[in-house]
Amino acid sequence: MTVEILPIGLLPAIRDDFAVTDGTAGLTMTMPGLLAALAAPVVTTATARVDRRALLGALMLLLAAANVLAAAAPAYWLVLVSRVAVGVAIGGFWPIAAGLAERLVPGESAGRAKAVVFSAVPLGSVLGVPLGTLVGDVAGWRTAFALLGALAVAAGAALLAVLPPLPPAEPLRPAVLSGLLRRPRVRLALVMTFLVVLAHFGAYTYVAPFLDEVTGAGPGLVTVFLLVYGAAGVGVNFAARAAAARAPRAAFACAAGLIALATLLLPWAGRWPGGAVVLLVVWGAAYGAVPVCSQTWFAGAAPGAPEAASVLFTASFQATISLGALAGGAVVDRASTAAVMSAGGLVAALAVPVACARPGAHREG
Repeated sequence: MTVEILPIGLLPAIRDDFAVTDGTAGLTMTMPGLLAALAAPVVTTATARVDRRALLGALMLLLAAANVLAAAAPAYWLVLVSRVAVGVAIGGFWPIAAGLAERLVPGESAGRAKAVVFSAVPLGSVLGVPLGTLVGDVAGWRTAFALLGALAVAAGAALLAVLPPLPPAEPLRPAVLSGLLRRPRVRLALVMTFLVVLAHFGAYTYVAPFLDEVTGAGPGLVTVFLLVYGAAGVGVNFAARAAAARAPRAAFACAAGLIALATLLLPWAGRWPGGAVVLLVVWGAAYGAVPVCSQTWFAGAAPGAPEAASVLFTASFQATISLGALAGGAVVDRASTAAVMSAGGLVAALAVPVACARPGAHREG
């Protein structure tokens, strides 16, 4: 997660190093999401008979190689190539990791195990991005990517050493995925995930330039603000698992509404550091619930096919990260960072009535 979203904190440095626009620098977020969406079904089906421990280790080594390439890239196009590799690694990793949680613990602990796995999402924000941004401020953005490459090698080695053999429980066939897409509850989960994640990453990808240009926060203060944002997300993650299990629509609608509120108010209240930090806390807490709500909704709409549900969750989530970063970059380059916050808020607001629609299908969880 840190590798995927680290450019959010380093966007100004990458932009200045290669003399590109904010929107062009935002392609470092667009490329991994796009490739992860394509890789999720392809890698999962192509490796259907491969031991999951070996596959996870190999994907972590690919992630390490991508970071080394980014750190050494003399031209911006090579940075984008490295981000393509990041997308392939993410797209293969998440469907497998999310589905394996319940295989590594007793049945009664499966829910908590999934919450632990998905706590990586806000932890990437609360620890990864602020620390990576700090390293970038002190030693340069390339050093941050090089350090992540070394950590990815260590994580891959740990997976291979610690996990037991994990043969696939059941080969995933393309027909299973297409069958799930015909289910109304699955399609509704796709629409909801699309709107909320589009809103979030369309705005959050450009939060560092916003804090720099509108709030007037220097690099050190931006790091602190990102830390506060991520801490709020971590605090909500485990509580969100229980809420999403009971009422996924209500939990998702609440998260969407709070994201809309925070991003719509940022262009005005975010002109002052105090207002910005309060709204970032609200935003971080709301987004901390989003991956849990989305994955729980998909799993509830596809009982008996956990890996297939994880593939759809990963593909839809990552594709929308890519589209959000791309759309946000277009708004930033043609208008301003304040405008992209407002646009994200409007899209998030659209998700609230979607979650409340069709009351006859309210038992997804």
